[in-house]
Amino acid sequence: MTPVELSRTVVHAVRRAVDAGEISVDVPSRVVVAPPGPGGCGDYATNVALQLARPAGQPPLRVAEVLQGYLSDAAGVVDVEITGPGFLNISLDPAAVSAGLGELVRRVLDEGLRYGHTDALAGRVFELRVPYEVRAEVLADALGRIVATQGGRVDVLHREPVNLRPVPSPEDPAPLGLDAARWALLHPAPHDRPRITADHLVQREANPLFRVRYAHARARALRRNARALGFAADVHTPQPADTPGTRPADGQAPRPADGRTPHPADTPGAHPLLTLLADYPRVLGTAASLPHPDGIGAPSRLTRYLLDLADTALPFFATVLPSGDEKPTAAHRARLALAEAVGTVLAGGLTLLGIDAPDHL
Repeated sequence: MTPVELSRTVVHAVRRAVDAGEISVDVPSRVVVAPPGPGGCGDYATNVALQLARPAGQPPLRVAEVLQGYLSDAAGVVDVEITGPGFLNISLDPAAVSAGLGELVRRVLDEGLRYGHTDALAGRVFELRVPYEVRAEVLADALGRIVATQGGRVDVLHREPVNLRPVPSPEDPAPLGLDAARWALLHPAPHDRPRITADHLVQREANPLFRVRYAHARARALRRNARALGFAADVHTPQPADTPGTRPADGQAPRPADGRTPHPADTPGAHPLLTLLADYPRVLGTAASLPHPDGIGAPSRLTRYLLDLADTALPFFATVLPSGDEKPTAAHRARLALAEAVGTVLAGGLTLLGIDAPDHL
């Protein structure tokens, strides 16, 4: 089960509670689920009970208790706990998590750069009034790109009263070049002062932009190298008949003990990457709260997400190709599929920021 699927499960629980007459609210079209914060537990948490409490005319804890009952018997959910003022903390069946995240890779590869795009904001127009200042202009442009992925539109105007005024750039970022300049202006939160320095041009790990673009280039190189070795990505690859849990001959990887063919969720070190891939649509969707500061911060949030994805992916990439005399196996093809999915999301995110994603560095 992915966060998107869990969000639908929570919406369905709200709908069931409304249909049963236990709460009286308009059923939301989507609900945000995210890893639990301090004091939380389980795999994901949601504050939907706090959001619905006022329109329901009931205390948040009461709304949470109602939803807890409907969520607890949902497929793939093994436990629901209430913490704090009414946060719902949801624990998922590990098998459901593994299966859902494995299928996620296929979805990313099928949808390509459109992965994470929805029509959630279809028909909505956000008016951003900005000053004539380079950082405000770049931020508005990036917001327009992100909002478009959700089916909405941003109209940028230069008039008072201004509703988008980030801390201005201390100097002209143009000498950095387009890509480094945009990263320098978008990476810091809008209320933080950007650094316009040559550090953004350095080709080493200390440069966050370099790490993100390097991870994308590595993902593309893995695909080229795999092709040279005679294999390609495959999320579910049939294996020769063998005994589950044993190692086949000729150096092939063992099948899982339950007899399934390998998929990316079975690969050691893959789960954090899969969780990040599943979170990408939520990151894009945060622009929906424009012109609230949370929505204005969407481009900065996207840069941090891409950096987290790149830093998590780079160690994993070392496991993708066969080593020595090892022959390509179904496990290698599954790992390559995950690496290609990571490269796809990195390319998509950089494109939304207006930054080039080169295949070679």
